[in-house]
Amino acid sequence: MPSIQISRRHTRSMKDARVAIEHVAEKLAEKFAVEYAWEGNTLHFERMGVNGNIALGRGKVDIAVQLGFLLSALRGPIEAEIHRYIDRELSPEE
Repeated sequence: MPSIQISRRHTRSMKDARVAIEHVAEKLAEKFAVEYAWEGNTLHFERMGVNGNIALGRGKVDIAVQLGFLLSALRGPIEAEIHRYIDRELSPEE
């Protein structure tokens, strides 16, 4: 079972949603030093002590993150950052 599991609805096209998720991945890589790669419509990311994926679908994004023992103590701040990035990137376009 993932340490962090987040689902969000969105109204973007798949192309625009993918660009938004790419921005989220860039921010996560910058903040938490994760490496990431796309496999189809799923972005996989990892570093020592954490791995997960962001599955992009039409109208929905599912995020699953597995934290190692040491990082599990930081679950709250890590989850808050993910929420912040997702909310900012997938908010309705103006």
